Amino acid sequence: MRKLWSASKSQIANSNLANYEGYISQKYNQKFKRNYKNLLSWSVKNSAKFWESIWDYSNVKGVKGAINLKKSKTFYKNHFLSDYKLNFAENLLSKSDNSKAITFVSENGYKEKRSWKELNINSNKIISFLKSNKIKSGDRVAAYLPNIIETVEYFIGTSAIGAIWSSCSPDFGVKGVIERFAQIKPKILVITDRYYYNGKEINVIERLPEIVNKIKSIKKVVVLSYPGKNLTKFKKIKSIKYFYSKDIKNIKKTNHTFKKFSFNHPLAILYSSGTTGKPKCICHRSGGVLLQHLKEHQLHCEIKPGDNIFYFTTCGWMMWNWLVSSLASKASIFLFDGFPMYKKNDLLFRLVSREKVSLLGVSAKYIDSLKKLNLKIKNKINLKNLKVICSTGSPLSKEGFEYVYNNVKKNVHLASISGGTDIVSCFVLGNIYQPVYSGEIQGNGLGLDVKVFSEKGKSKVNKKGELVCVSPFPCVPLKFWKDKNNKKFEKAYFKRFKNTWHHGDYALKTKRGGYIIYGRSDATLNPGGVRLGTAEIYSEVEKFKEIKESIVVGQSWDNDIRIILFVILNNKYELNEELKLKMKKQIRFNASPRHVPSKIIQVSDIPRTKNNKIVELAVKNIIEGNQIKNKEALANPKILDEFKNIKELKQ
Repeated sequence: MRKLWSASKSQIANSNLANYEGYISQKYNQKFKRNYKNLLSWSVKNSAKFWESIWDYSNVKGVKGAINLKKSKTFYKNHFLSDYKLNFAENLLSKSDNSKAITFVSENGYKEKRSWKELNINSNKIISFLKSNKIKSGDRVAAYLPNIIETVEYFIGTSAIGAIWSSCSPDFGVKGVIERFAQIKPKILVITDRYYYNGKEINVIERLPEIVNKIKSIKKVVVLSYPGKNLTKFKKIKSIKYFYSKDIKNIKKTNHTFKKFSFNHPLAILYSSGTTGKPKCICHRSGGVLLQHLKEHQLHCEIKPGDNIFYFTTCGWMMWNWLVSSLASKASIFLFDGFPMYKKNDLLFRLVSREKVSLLGVSAKYIDSLKKLNLKIKNKINLKNLKVICSTGSPLSKEGFEYVYNNVKKNVHLASISGGTDIVSCFVLGNIYQPVYSGEIQGNGLGLDVKVFSEKGKSKVNKKGELVCVSPFPCVPLKFWKDKNNKKFEKAYFKRFKNTWHHGDYALKTKRGGYIIYGRSDATLNPGGVRLGTAEIYSEVEKFKEIKESIVVGQSWDNDIRIILFVILNNKYELNEELKLKMKKQIRFNASPRHVPSKIIQVSDIPRTKNNKIVELAVKNIIEGNQIKNKEALANPKILDEFKNIKELKQ
């Protein structure tokens, strides 16, 4: 691995991390000598003190309790700051002056701003609206919205009253939305009339009848017009009460008192990819998410008051939640909605320059696409304000790292980060103390005892294995929604290794403490850095009379993952181009464009276990050229040979 960047002495001396180190050194009489490994070691060994220190250092608005850790022998029942109280929204509304809080730009150039004062006023009006419609603590508010300012305001308003937020991006198809929201039974839905992507207008409001018909708990709907556009006309359903932006704007200004909720009060429900069934509804706790985000933003990403933070995301991805939490560090946020290369391949960097962005977050796939285009960003765009570039969603290649430093900006902290929806944050990420090496994540997040385990559960270095966390942390999910006795929860994270969080990433820990992520160790698809579930593809493909059965996997290809769909056809049918096109069209409409397979290939049979479960991971390993362990568990192991050396998968 080649060293690409290290912070200067002055950058380190003026960093948040150095300031925090000084704070801890004085408070606990410790000497860390600006050595990240020393600081990490202390934070892990003294986790209760560490997380309490994040509360104090970050000046969390709330009420401190007496218990910094309520211990349990069960990993996920260890509760940090269990008698502390806070209001998540109050912490996001960290300022109230006329300075800039949020800027929104759509792909067509439409621009909108909110000052901190306006953000407070609008959020308070939404609080009044929700209360007047009898939305209370614990109720669910669902949002089917693009990445616009109103989405942030409704999130803040929802969390302010202790209700639980859940969102889907409008690029999710109807079925995907219903599968998610129907499980949590929201009382109210906030929906956009349309959105735009690569110059195309996509009607969203036409999907509303099917959504409310299938989700009976929704009795009230707020319809928002896309920014800068008049509201699209739509057919109303008599059983639904409708509200519009003007109804909320007309509410008289009210200053609400922020009720303090338990540290472990539910904040939001995010969704797993749905690999083997319906997406799991992951319910996150407000205090744990807030502390983890404050730590990552301030100590790992060096976000300071007045910085402008831009993560290219949709509100269906956990990075949206991560972005919005930047408000708690008194930073402003920049929202972009649309195609990142609309009319100009370097569009995002033009916006970064114009809006004086301090931190830019993108997917590894996006960086790879810039590399393929051989764009020389640094030669034509002034990025003097850009301090940090974060890359996540999939592993960033060595070539991707080097492209950034050679063609984007030489003096920038490129932080490859990795975590996920499960924790709404990162296990491994960057820090200003350590150098950046090509293809390598710098190290553990503070307070997180992350390791790489062998198959037998032994910690190892410089060998590939499973990414795990061996000690508790506050942003462990509160629960899976409607998961009786936490059976699904325990199976998801604690089945593989006893009382140890198993994250499902295939990784390597280097001797210097960095990490190389090789992708998911399960069958989750991850094209373009967006995790997708196979079940959502199966449900659409197998509606076709021509298809008897199918199996879908991700194939490593061109520094990314492409989706490969294998199908068994019913008698008398053939896999022609017309059928392939029909399947792709249906998947695109009912799941999302990201679910559409790159290749559709006919096979005679599919590997399955003796209890008739299809084995996705076995197929993935075969087409990647890896050895298959435990063939004896398969009912038909010989069929694996059919998946070897397929000519179409080499092009």
